[in-house]
Amino acid sequence: MDSLKYYGYNPEDIYFQQDKDPKHTSKLAKQWFVDNNFNSDNIYSWPAQSPDLNPIEHVWHHLKLKLSVYDTKAKGVHELWERIEKEWNNFTVDECRRYIQLDKNIGVT
Repeated sequence: MDSLKYYGYNPEDIYFQQDKDPKHTSKLAKQWFVDNNFNSDNIYSWPAQSPDLNPIEHVWHHLKLKLSVYDTKAKGVHELWERIEKEWNNFTVDECRRYIQLDKNIGVT
């Protein structure tokens, strides 16, 4: 929520999309919305882990593939975050567009 405010967005005008993956429907996740006064009318539910309905699922898959090609496992959380940041920053605009286009090709917007 702080990020939204920092960039000048009113949290009341934001719609939140999440799938029904168990980590999104946990008591802790539900409590976060309550604690942050998030309007439940602005929360959209989607089928769990449906890349055909949500381009970000393609992005997570892409990131996992990039992380899987390292010769060694990360030696800890710090190294893992460094790798994630490196691969995330190498993710191109064209790749983003391609994943969005995949959804348009199957009729999802």
